[in-house]
Amino acid sequence: MQSATVRISTTSHNLLQELAAGSGESMQVILDRAIEQYRRQVFLQEANQAYALLRNNSQAWQAELEEREAWDVTLSDE
Repeated sequence: MQSATVRISTTSHNLLQELAAGSGESMQVILDRAIEQYRRQVFLQEANQAYALLRNNSQAWQAELEEREAWDVTLSDE
């Protein structure tokens, strides 16, 4: 696996060490998981913002609801 050096604060490094010691996992694994969690959080925040913008446009929101209704019939497909 390739690696890179990233500077983090002493506080973050100490927290990583504590988490690693408490979990028995490496700091790398903990950091990878934290980054993935953050990536997912950002994705969901962006999706929520996009839907909020869509809902503010009544014509676009109505088109969205109509499209959902059209696709709802596929839920009963077997």
